[in-house]
Amino acid sequence: MPENKTYVRPHGNRGSTKRQEQVKQIPLSELHPFKNHPFKVLDDEMMEKTVESVRMFGVMTPAIARPREQGGYELISGHRRLHASEIAGKETMPVIIRKLDDDAAVILMVDSNLQREKILPSERAFAYRMKLDAIKRQGRRSDLTSRQLVGKLEAADVIGVDTGESGRQVQRYVRLTELLPPLLDMVDEGRIALNPAVELSYLTKSEQELLLDAMDYAQATPSLSQAQRLKKLSHDNLCTYEAMCAVMSEEKKTDLDRVTLGNDVLKKYFPRTYTPKQMEDTIIRLLEQWQRKRQKKTEQQH
Repeated sequence: MPENKTYVRPHGNRGSTKRQEQVKQIPLSELHPFKNHPFKVLDDEMMEKTVESVRMFGVMTPAIARPREQGGYELISGHRRLHASEIAGKETMPVIIRKLDDDAAVILMVDSNLQREKILPSERAFAYRMKLDAIKRQGRRSDLTSRQLVGKLEAADVIGVDTGESGRQVQRYVRLTELLPPLLDMVDEGRIALNPAVELSYLTKSEQELLLDAMDYAQATPSLSQAQRLKKLSHDNLCTYEAMCAVMSEEKKTDLDRVTLGNDVLKKYFPRTYTPKQMEDTIIRLLEQWQRKRQKKTEQQH
């Protein structure tokens, strides 16, 4: 095993003794994912770049892990680096080992991963929920006089300070964890917006199952207005499959106000080399000419 490197990190107040943390080269086989890790490790373009970097230079930033009672180490941060190292054929990776209790580990795991540029709504939802529960447990165990860690909204506010969001927005994301996986996938894919998704989270699991069938029947996803009505139906114990189909079959206001021309229609009137932007510019110019002719004809008639 390669020689350990020393990583110096100051702890405590200024002037206090600095405690050194060692960066150890840990075999990949001894590193295990964090329990219920909410962040997905995807084999996407970014992973390909990470693998290439690891293959050429190794893992530049040490991961963080804690000892497991059953042996080995539980990763707190570094799941993508571990996956990239496995693909790159590495046997070890640099890791900082810390002794952390469950709640401290959860908070550090969430905070470390929330620094990523792209985070799916589902990832944010489960991460916020895990951190929210951990903060509230810490508050119950502590002899705190401040209300900062007491109660549902106050604990959410603490998370919001760290992420730049309001406590209520944190709670809205947490509500998404009440959705069935197929509905949550639609939120991640952008097919259902956040606000309607929050309203749908108040439906029971059986009602959400029926909603999936109603959405398939209507070939539509709920708008905010429709989701609010579905929530009210659920509250009134009237959320039947028939009622859902009726709501989902309604034309949305945005659909009534929008005219859509498919590519098959437009291509008949434009050269093959035209881009969508060129088509749009030409259509606007022709409509302006048509409007001017109509105005001129109206003026002549009067």
